Amino acid sequence: MDQRLEAFKRLLDIMDDLREKCPWDKKQTLETLRHLTIEETYELADAILDNDMKELKGEIGDLFLHMVFYCKIGEEQNAFDVTSVLNGICDKLVYRHPHIYSDVKADTEEEVKANWEKLKLKEGKKSVLSGVPKSLPAVVKAQRIQEKVKGIGFEWENREDVWGKVNEELTELAHEVNSNAPIDKVEDEFGDVLFSLINYARFIGVNPENALAKTNKKFIGRFSKMEELLNDANYKIEDANLELMDVFWEKAKKFEN
Repeated sequence: MDQRLEAFKRLLDIMDDLREKCPWDKKQTLETLRHLTIEETYELADAILDNDMKELKGEIGDLFLHMVFYCKIGEEQNAFDVTSVLNGICDKLVYRHPHIYSDVKADTEEEVKANWEKLKLKEGKKSVLSGVPKSLPAVVKAQRIQEKVKGIGFEWENREDVWGKVNEELTELAHEVNSNAPIDKVEDEFGDVLFSLINYARFIGVNPENALAKTNKKFIGRFSKMEELLNDANYKIEDANLELMDVFWEKAKKFEN
């Protein structure tokens, strides 16, 4: 047997054993697993951000376990099983890649994405945006919305136009802030700024979620180093003023290099 099949069968067999014999595994439901799966997904994302391949390998395994667990519960409820799940995704992939499995021509990534969105509408989707999960984090959701409408041609022509939109939204935000507008108006304009910046990020080939995640990580690293340096110099951060913290912030930045 193919080693891949042997490894997958082993996981399926272990899942059967755990579901039958382990008190914890026997109690799990789709609902109890949901938040654990979300946590595992974020741990996978952290491993990717850290470029930690050993950790990534482990997190992928954890997610494999969760997918097999869901299939086992589905089988118990006579709703679906691992075979129908795998055949389902295989059928979908073949259908949505006619440039591979049929005679449709698509030479570029953009043509593939456009075909993908049009095929989903033919499958009965009521809207181009119907496949965007409601609970996605806002930055990721904005990016997915923009990618989906681009698939049917609703897109700016060039990045200069998008940057113009960013500046337009910044001007509108500044106007509302300077006019002491109600917070809901300011919030609306701030959201428009973020949405247009995310749009611009796509045009310059930047993943906004990854970019912000890296900036967060960089800030945490710098701030932690600043705290360490202040402590080494016998300062308590709660007693340090902004001017002193700024001096040690600049020192902390030098350690990054």
